[in-house]
Amino acid sequence: MRRRDEAGDEAFTEFAAASRARLRRTAYLLCGDWDRASDHVQEGLVRVYVAWPRLVRNGGELAYARKAVVSAFLDSARRRSSTELPVAEHHEGATPDDVAGAVADRAALMAALARLPERQRACVVLRYFEDLDVHATAIALGCSEGTVKSQTSRALASLRSMFEAAARDELAVAGERSLPW
Repeated sequence: MRRRDEAGDEAFTEFAAASRARLRRTAYLLCGDWDRASDHVQEGLVRVYVAWPRLVRNGGELAYARKAVVSAFLDSARRRSSTELPVAEHHEGATPDDVAGAVADRAALMAALARLPERQRACVVLRYFEDLDVHATAIALGCSEGTVKSQTSRALASLRSMFEAAARDELAVAGERSLPW
């Protein structure tokens, strides 16, 4: 077994520290839970660490890390037990700002995202929240560009119909009862 060099480990540590927050935001948009998002990022960074020497030679560390996090999310969605029950969320203290509208918008968006199948949700998150083009999204998901286009189109049509069919508050309240996470 080859021994890793300390410079490589140090470079990985710096990369992980610099990219962890961004990867966690992406994972949160995929799964809707900060703790599970942290787990997905951890799993993704383990995969990056294993491939690190090759990544450093070829470049594209962040793209590989993003793909690893998305893959970790998709893998966990496939093996998640139907007997798992979500736990009560931890609510932090109130802010002095009146953020009711922003909270309702966010809740409605998260509820709508939660109703999408995992692949469609991943396409929307990568395309519109991570601002990746079709090609980069296809690479991150390990599928063809045509699949990304069709999945994104279906996802946007579903989101559009959800928002047209229900008021924002109704969507958020209904989403709380049916969130897959």
